[in-house]
Amino acid sequence: MKKSIRIGAGLGFYGDAWEPVLASIEKGGVQYIASDHLAELTLAILQKDLQRDVSLGYARDVVPMLLYLWPAMAQRKVRFICNAGGLNPAGAAAAVRAAFSARGWAARVAVVTGDEVLAQLDGLAPAHMFNGAPFDAVRQRMVFANAYLGARPVVSALQQGADIVITGRVADAALFLAPLVHAFDWNLGDEHPASQAELDRLAQGLAVGHLLECSGQGSGGNFGSLQAWKDIPDLAHIGYPIAEVSEDGSALITKAPGTGGRINFDTVRQQLLYEVHDPHAYVSPDVVLDLSTVHLEDLGQDRVSLTGATGHPRPAQLKVVGGYRDGFKAEVTWGFSWPDAHDKALAAVAMVKAQLADKAVPHEALFVEFPGLNSAHGTLAPLPDAGALAELNEVWVRLVLRTQDKKAADGFGRLFPWMALSGPAYTCGFQGLNNSSELLGIWPARMDREAVESQIRVELLQT
Repeated sequence: MKKSIRIGAGLGFYGDAWEPVLASIEKGGVQYIASDHLAELTLAILQKDLQRDVSLGYARDVVPMLLYLWPAMAQRKVRFICNAGGLNPAGAAAAVRAAFSARGWAARVAVVTGDEVLAQLDGLAPAHMFNGAPFDAVRQRMVFANAYLGARPVVSALQQGADIVITGRVADAALFLAPLVHAFDWNLGDEHPASQAELDRLAQGLAVGHLLECSGQGSGGNFGSLQAWKDIPDLAHIGYPIAEVSEDGSALITKAPGTGGRINFDTVRQQLLYEVHDPHAYVSPDVVLDLSTVHLEDLGQDRVSLTGATGHPRPAQLKVVGGYRDGFKAEVTWGFSWPDAHDKALAAVAMVKAQLADKAVPHEALFVEFPGLNSAHGTLAPLPDAGALAELNEVWVRLVLRTQDKKAADGFGRLFPWMALSGPAYTCGFQGLNNSSELLGIWPARMDREAVESQIRVELLQT
């Protein structure tokens, strides 16, 4: 009989729902949960937290989530892996340990550090990964830089007996690959190059991680197939996907019984192609996955088999995501009601533009959109004809000012209140009059993996 393990999807982003994770633990027979909290945007959010308080910089939902899940995890010996450490994995681990200790709970918490590479970037000066822009353009404004680590440090933490593994910027799918490498002793190519069969197993594991990394999106959530999305049952109680993976890498994608959502050929293939630029070369720190050879078979009853992934040797460089100060923004939303709601909104925009010009407010752009009309698809969304526009019940307009001048951003909201009595009639109220914030731009780059991996540390802590 083939040895297999079951891995459940945790969060797909900072702020995702916890209840489906508990369902996988209680009813899904999982041995591991892997939880992805970090988008590139999330690191920018965490940087702002860190600027306010040096003890922060991590995804703060990790503490209440683990308090919620731990009783069921402890009872069933389920192990939890997450990258919720963000820019401060040690701080996240300390917060979890303090919360557990306050309740008298004992857990072995491992913290993975070493993904932070800001100090190294100045000497390397890496060009922008996609447009080739020189690093000098942002050198003085950089505030964080983190390399995408692979599965190796998580495997090390599991080998040391960790119940909970908290990392910083580990690649999303690598969180799921790690327990497979640990459980089946797969070769990651650290000591000797992986054979083709070993690369194919790693590729299968990476494909599994890619299918599970987005929580409910892998089980019918966010399903975009025209009318078929209406047939996804009970999204209010969706079950996150679970992978039962065998030692040879073959996998069965399913979910906990009695949960909502759907696992079928269409929902799985949609997630398989999510955020994939080149299906022949889905690059990760551990293996390059060729998705063109993957075979999905719908077995019915919320079960899809995954086989056939092809692997190529891992890259010599790791991706780095950096963040730099990129000015400020301020935004205001304002509504108008029938009659002539759209014309009133256009008149209000013209008044704002006139004030910006009259006061010589420094800014690079004023972004204007109409929620409910064109905010989802922008210029691709055809507006109704003039007659239909004239009869709209209400129209909202969102204006976003982008500027390098903080005072200009802070003062943007003051351009609006007087128009409540002196502008177009029948307004629906302002939102965001005091809503200004700093912008952080993203700088993707590459750096040699040896420079990163030499500084990785795995520390096992006991609560």
